[in-house]
Amino acid sequence: MEKTMTRQEALDLYFMDARSKLIDLAAFLDRVDRAEGEADFRLKAFRLALRELERKEPQRAKQVLLTLSDPTTKPIAKATAKAASGAWPETE
Repeated sequence: MEKTMTRQEALDLYFMDARSKLIDLAAFLDRVDRAEGEADFRLKAFRLALRELERKEPQRAKQVLLTLSDPTTKPIAKATAKAASGAWPETE
């Protein structure tokens, strides 16, 4: 039988890594906010995904991923860009 990790054990094991990532995210947003020009769909999608972190429901990681993902199921005939953008351009 697999032992379930206690909340204290999870904090002890993962807090410093999560703290570092949170600071990285704050620094990213600071850089974007200081930059000139208009933001594109990626920042909008990013901010929507951040809202998922505030929810106290299970599967936040899944919801963040879905917020940033292409929701369509029909394949496109031809790629329109050389690289992935990391966010769905038609984020509502």
